[in-house]
Amino acid sequence: MDMKKALLSFLSAVIMLTSGFSPAFADVPDRIVAIVGNELLLKSEIDQREMLLNAQFPDAKKDPQLRKRLVESMIDQKILITKAKLDSLKVDESAIDAMLAERFSAIRGSFATLGDMEARFGKPTSRIKQDIRDDIREQQLVDNLRRRHLKDVKVSYEETMSYYRKEKASLPTVPEGVSVSQIIKYPVVSESVKAEALKKIKEVQKRLQAGEDFALLASSTSDDPGSRNLGGDLGFVQKGELVPSFEAAAYALKPGQVSAPVETRFGYHIIQLLEKDGNSIHVRHILAIFDRNQRDVAKTLDLLNGVRADILAGKTTFAAMAEKYSDDPMSAKLGGLIKSASFGSSMLELSSLKPELQKIISGLKTAGQVSVPERIVPAKGEAFIAMFQLNSREVAHRMTPEQDFAKLEELAADEKRKQVFAAWLEKLKKEVLVRVMPEN
Repeated sequence: MDMKKALLSFLSAVIMLTSGFSPAFADVPDRIVAIVGNELLLKSEIDQREMLLNAQFPDAKKDPQLRKRLVESMIDQKILITKAKLDSLKVDESAIDAMLAERFSAIRGSFATLGDMEARFGKPTSRIKQDIRDDIREQQLVDNLRRRHLKDVKVSYEETMSYYRKEKASLPTVPEGVSVSQIIKYPVVSESVKAEALKKIKEVQKRLQAGEDFALLASSTSDDPGSRNLGGDLGFVQKGELVPSFEAAAYALKPGQVSAPVETRFGYHIIQLLEKDGNSIHVRHILAIFDRNQRDVAKTLDLLNGVRADILAGKTTFAAMAEKYSDDPMSAKLGGLIKSASFGSSMLELSSLKPELQKIISGLKTAGQVSVPERIVPAKGEAFIAMFQLNSREVAHRMTPEQDFAKLEELAADEKRKQVFAAWLEKLKKEVLVRVMPEN
């Protein structure tokens, strides 16, 4: 990518990262550069963006048009924020809290002390956190606006083929790919461990029935570290993203209703449905977790070895066993088939797979071959037992409609979305009052 394209790409990616931060300019009088609807664009904001760009791209200082393009990009962002607020779009506050914690931790980690950080930004920690929160909230507003406006953008076969003919010479080489199915099983727990967790969750249930607050109980009793500090709130979750038993129980509830104890591989849950919006639900839960130190790995290995033997003997199929036994809900309903999150394709780049999976798949030479069940310990999360089936292997090649239509279709759709959004933004510029202030 050349410098101009890199800078333009970077401009669109960072316009919301540090709004309100003006550490290097804390003592310099600020001024209004532009008024966009009810939004102000300040000189300190532009200075901060320029500093960030120069840090990321040292050669940016050589571009005489950088400041001009930067101001234009920031005005565009303000227009989108104005439109999002006019449309009363909502944001996920629990997601903002999580992103705030992650972003602040990254910033804090680059300074020896809190004092050093506050001196660099020219403001106290509380203000830095509030600035980050405002940035994230505004970016969520814009992202939600973009998704809503572009959700129905699709491309026809003719549009995809037209894109292919136009971009054929510049299309990338498709690396070696594999189609793989999986059966993932978390080690089973003993009945005594289940009984202990069930006893705990029933005690929580009694307290809820006695009128105690759900969020406060979640904060003090739940074993889920990811949601405990949020009162058990999981935010909005799309259908198909939750384990089946949890999802079935949650969708059976009415808003405000609380479930009886629900068993999943994690433990026992009490679930409260907060909102339902089409194929997504807003839920919170309290978890009594199964003691992971008392799981029976050997029993789970024996189970999957028996399943593998039945598959190899032709008594059943890998797909049927994945639907029956796999603890991964997304692939289980597809017979174990793993699909790319970006393209929705079942052909995965071998180099993109995690090292432990690459090693296993590399040992499968022919289509239909099934690996021996193995215990896998991921970098994050709990260990599990897994076995894989190689469905097909594809050598590296130039992208063609015959082999890669789904990828071409997504590239063509992405190009169309950019064009549609750009045209819509130009229309918005005529609807939102923009006043650029003259420089003194």
